[in-house]
Amino acid sequence: MKKIVVLSDTHGNRRAIEKLYPLFEENDYVIHLGDGNRDMAEIYRAFPQKTFVCRGNCDFSAPYAQEEWELSVEGVKFFFCHGHAYGVKTTLERLKDEALHRGAKAALYGHTHIARVEEEDGVLLVNPGCAGLYTSQPSYAYIVVNGEKVTVTVVPLH
Repeated sequence: MKKIVVLSDTHGNRRAIEKLYPLFEENDYVIHLGDGNRDMAEIYRAFPQKTFVCRGNCDFSAPYAQEEWELSVEGVKFFFCHGHAYGVKTTLERLKDEALHRGAKAALYGHTHIARVEEEDGVLLVNPGCAGLYTSQPSYAYIVVNGEKVTVTVVPLH
């Protein structure tokens, strides 16, 4: 069994990062889906082998961040990105199609600042919401992968 903490759109909210630090320490993977990639510099330095950071549309370059990632966890393939390049504010169709093309069972994205978990055509689509200051309901996602079973919980961040 593997555990993943997923957050997005921190937009400089270092308090959220500090609050989640104990979770980053104890979980198997940490994923930041962009718009605040520099907020993750300290986390990446502390946990480089398990930290994955995406570049969002509001991000400057960071040497540890990429536009898109793929990660296999217990045989389950995840595809993740910020989401702006796939038009996720309008539709999840392009994101889902890209995940299917890559053979991914799950696609993680941010950008909309709205937490959402749904499944389409066998692809689990997960947005952890916004962990920054630009929402009235800050949140992150906690994912447990147990064999082929993937369980997602959106957790309020108060």
